[in-house]
Amino acid sequence: MGWFVYILECSDKSFYVGHTENLDARLKAHKSGKGALYTAIRRPVILLYREPHQTKKSTIKRELQIKKWSRAKKQALINGDLAKLNQLSKRRHP
Repeated sequence: MGWFVYILECSDKSFYVGHTENLDARLKAHKSGKGALYTAIRRPVILLYREPHQTKKSTIKRELQIKKWSRAKKQALINGDLAKLNQLSKRRHP
């Protein structure tokens, strides 16, 4: 089945970034309140983005990368707006 990094939108419009080997089962767990405490108290949740990976190691590396991003950068990824994502990724120098 492979590994996935995923982004959920919670009822308070916050994003939750996670990883799993079984996306369907993990999504059911989040929706039932048994996935993570963060999502359990912010249900319902909606799957906005998923990204397949070959290995657990690459999945966790990518999850940690995305978790550090701003909301705008995560939204650009969700929207598939690569130009915006690239623009937001450029380092700003004073």
